[in-house]
Amino acid sequence: MRTAKVLFPVNVGEPFDYAIPDDMRVEAGSFVYAPIGKQVKLGVVMGFGEREPEGLKDVLEVKATPPLPAHMLAFIDWTARYGVSSPGMVLRQVVRSYKALEPSKTATHFRASGVVPPRISAARKAVLERGGPWPARASVVAERAGVSAAIVRGLAKAGGLTAEERPVDAPFEAPDPEHEGMALTSDQEEAGRELATMVAGNDFAVALLDGVTGSGKTEVYFEAVAEALRPKDGEDGGQVLILVPEIALTQAGLARFEARFGAKPAAWHSTLGDAERRRTWREVARGRAKLVIGARSALYLPFPNLKLIVVDEEHDTSYKQEEGVIYNARDMAVVRAKLAGHAVVLASATPSLETLNNARTGRYHHVVLPERPGAVVLPEVGLVDLKEHVPEKGDFLSAPLIEAVNASLARGEQAMLFLNRRGYAPLIICKACGEKLKSPDTDSWLVEHRRTGRAVCHHTGFSMPMPRECPDCHEPDSLTSVGPGVERVAEEAARHFPTARIEVMSSDTTAGAGELAERMARMEDGEIDILVGTQMVVKGHNFPRLTFVGVVDGDMALAGGDPRAGERTYQTLVQVAGRAGRADKVGSALIQTHQPEHEALQALAQGDRETFIGVEMAMREMLALPPFGKLAGVIISGPDLKKVEALAKDFVAKAPRAEGVDILGPSEPPLAMLRGLHRRRILVQAGPRFNLSEYMRQWRSKMRVPGKYKLHIDIDPQSFM
Repeated sequence: MRTAKVLFPVNVGEPFDYAIPDDMRVEAGSFVYAPIGKQVKLGVVMGFGEREPEGLKDVLEVKATPPLPAHMLAFIDWTARYGVSSPGMVLRQVVRSYKALEPSKTATHFRASGVVPPRISAARKAVLERGGPWPARASVVAERAGVSAAIVRGLAKAGGLTAEERPVDAPFEAPDPEHEGMALTSDQEEAGRELATMVAGNDFAVALLDGVTGSGKTEVYFEAVAEALRPKDGEDGGQVLILVPEIALTQAGLARFEARFGAKPAAWHSTLGDAERRRTWREVARGRAKLVIGARSALYLPFPNLKLIVVDEEHDTSYKQEEGVIYNARDMAVVRAKLAGHAVVLASATPSLETLNNARTGRYHHVVLPERPGAVVLPEVGLVDLKEHVPEKGDFLSAPLIEAVNASLARGEQAMLFLNRRGYAPLIICKACGEKLKSPDTDSWLVEHRRTGRAVCHHTGFSMPMPRECPDCHEPDSLTSVGPGVERVAEEAARHFPTARIEVMSSDTTAGAGELAERMARMEDGEIDILVGTQMVVKGHNFPRLTFVGVVDGDMALAGGDPRAGERTYQTLVQVAGRAGRADKVGSALIQTHQPEHEALQALAQGDRETFIGVEMAMREMLALPPFGKLAGVIISGPDLKKVEALAKDFVAKAPRAEGVDILGPSEPPLAMLRGLHRRRILVQAGPRFNLSEYMRQWRSKMRVPGKYKLHIDIDPQSFM
């Protein structure tokens, strides 16, 4: 074949044909440079064409980077087709660091040669005595020894040090699958063996690891990880990817994996610097990074020898990417494994109903851990009816909650207050005219952040200093805060518990991964008495001294008409309550609610997951919602409301005729304006076997959208905003 189909990581719908020069060796998956328009761009060879090369532009250069494997090319194509996305934009998720395509630069490192030069000076002697550990760069050795870098280089010329060239981006240390881990209970050992056997089969398989909070799911799936890492038949061990929903869990996971496998995994998440990103991408692509822990985008790293993907907290909505290329990393992990022929472990204490249905119908293995190890028991969960236990005026903590926190502190234990709402107050209103402060270009209220003195839109990031007067009626000092955020809960807690050490943990109060890890460590060490936190504190963290969890607003996720509201409320509150009593002390949790009769809250209080699942499954089946049906969401947006409404109606009119498809809308979504664009929503519903992606692709091809307007298709929507 002398013509190549080159896909570029830009918004293009298909690869372009190029001629391959006679002296050039190109493979499927090769990274190449080729001219497109008046530019030369990096692309990937997706395959070869049958066209004659005459009249085609030439491929100009082939990079020395290992080509993407065939299953990765198939995964790019599958993601694009399923999500009705541009394959070029999917490729852009893969090609995340152009510098990683080059070999690592090298730098000179020095080590002691074992030879002490004659008539050695005091400075050179200091280098030999204090310059290690070796090898190290001249600047590092000089800083340790308290001398200049010139002294270090001079000592090398004199024979006291040996110089060697080492890569700037050092390889990751290889994990040891035989490194001793924690002692497992008999139930954990059995579950670990089942997962390891599945991985050893070296074929596509999916398992749901379904274990209550604190049951040791991580230690169990470590057995599967170890099996995937083990060399077999004279070949190197495989690569393993661990997906976690948040950066906080990435940081916590690094330490746990290092303790189990004797080496820190490679990390991949949005806050990595360019150098770390370049290093991880290159080492993954060359098969040298054996163990990677990362957020959802790590799924598109170019692993050549992937043997296992673990999706921890598989139910978490953070796995859904809502902008750009839209995908659910949990579902795409299963697809990638299917295409490459390896195993997937989905782990959760509160599995999504879709995953649970697959496990119970036999499509997935179902590995269950029903108990915490040893004498550790699940926390007792109680409901506080806010209609009966009304907090004091201006307060948000009820008397039973305050009493329970006091009891925990009196025993020298820790408490957590949970509210999944950042900032001080979710609404700022003028007492004079009733105006509610909104983002200037978004149909959402501004949130007061008293710690920083700003009003912030959590949908767009818009921020401004808290005004001293109402922007509408200009009445001074008329703005008042309505409702609680974590900052306000912490302020109230400080009044009720004046001697307690209280800290707030949310994405607004942690400057980066280092500060987050430091605060988590202080919580584990008992240096914090009451932790007030949002969603980021409830996933995968183990605080041995934490025995009480109070949920300030158990109803918050039930509002808004989301068909998954009950499921999400149950999942979140199980995870929150599960932080309590994870060591040798009995834990408890109280949930404040105005709806104590709600089935999700009743199931939680009674410890009756099966009844709740039965009710939810029956409701989903009756309404033909996932897993008993398919959904696609469409958002049409633009600067002019009338034009948006006309486009939405026109799009509905162009819908292909198909039996078993229901189209709802267009209608006004909860966020009718976002970032200055008016929005209208359409919801498409179909049966479980219907090819909804292909239907939406054909439908989308019938519509031309003007330049300033957007048509956004979301297969399997998780958000209905």
